[in-house]
Amino acid sequence: MSLLAKIAEIENEMARTQKNKATAHHLGLLKARLAKLRRELITPKGGSGGGTGEGFDVAKTGDARIGFVGFPSVGKSTLLSNLAGVYSEVAAYEFTTLTTVPGVIRYKGAKIQLLDLPGIIEGAKDGKGRGRQVIAVARTCNLILIVLDVLKPLGHKKLIEHELEGFGIRLNKQPPNIGFKKKDKGGINFTATCAQSELDAETVKSILSEYKIHNADITLRSDATADDLIDVVEGNRVYIPCIYVLNKIDQISIEELDIIYKIPHCVPISAHHRWNFDDLLEKIWDYLHLVRIYTKPKGQLPDYTAPVVLPDGKTSVEDFCLKIHKNLIKEFKYALVWGSSVKHNPQKVGKDHVLEDEDVIQLVKK
Repeated sequence: MSLLAKIAEIENEMARTQKNKATAHHLGLLKARLAKLRRELITPKGGSGGGTGEGFDVAKTGDARIGFVGFPSVGKSTLLSNLAGVYSEVAAYEFTTLTTVPGVIRYKGAKIQLLDLPGIIEGAKDGKGRGRQVIAVARTCNLILIVLDVLKPLGHKKLIEHELEGFGIRLNKQPPNIGFKKKDKGGINFTATCAQSELDAETVKSILSEYKIHNADITLRSDATADDLIDVVEGNRVYIPCIYVLNKIDQISIEELDIIYKIPHCVPISAHHRWNFDDLLEKIWDYLHLVRIYTKPKGQLPDYTAPVVLPDGKTSVEDFCLKIHKNLIKEFKYALVWGSSVKHNPQKVGKDHVLEDEDVIQLVKK
């Protein structure tokens, strides 16, 4: 029995089962089984793999990486060539783009790499089309732009989200607040710090036993679902922010446009007429959470043209030094910082000081 058949069988059984307290336990087990089969599908077992076909992944350049995901013929290539001035083949038939086409834009001093990925078809997570490679590249991005045709957006949006979810990509979500620690002995130790609507000790045990884990500490710090627990146990999930780009707005009325503007995480544009690109770029910048740091050589004015761009969460002075050169931290004595992260300008700080956007820094070596 093939993997796809097994997956289909479990999905059918889940669809047949009523959802209530008595069946929650059984559904949790089925979800865990499904997650395991999905993982096998993504990473096929062993074998001395043949040629992988032509190169699909692209070397990472710049400060952030954005992937364009969408069905064929929604205007991904037009959007890329109009944003970045890179020529990605555009034609009026489906599947024009066959491999990844990279482009780079400079925005607010940061270099942002844009990847035009081939169109996804339904069933990509099961290995149809080039879906597996497309989604594998999407996993490495800092932000995903889902490009949708404004005339048929919601059906497509559901399908693409379903494909990405099946591949372990979680869009616009935070990692679940669950502590999970394997042990050698002592059984399963289950604590919940708040009321749980779905998980109880029994269900947690059955999900873990599906993964052959019989000794572990589980702490639930929020109201979690069975899916959240499975995500934590699998441990290969990536949490990526996402913007829905509704293309081809030149084909709808103003009233419809007003309604579209109210959808969260959503930017309507027209790639062909270049409408509303500035709004899109501004939103991309917001979602990337990049931090720009300007450098100031001793006795000179700060250089505002070429900031050093750091990703959110890695913005200490030490990270800044490592970004420039790994030997810099060995010679580091202290730094002078001007900006919003310090109480008075300039302030002497050590390597653990956390910088904020548009700070100016001067390094003093030993």
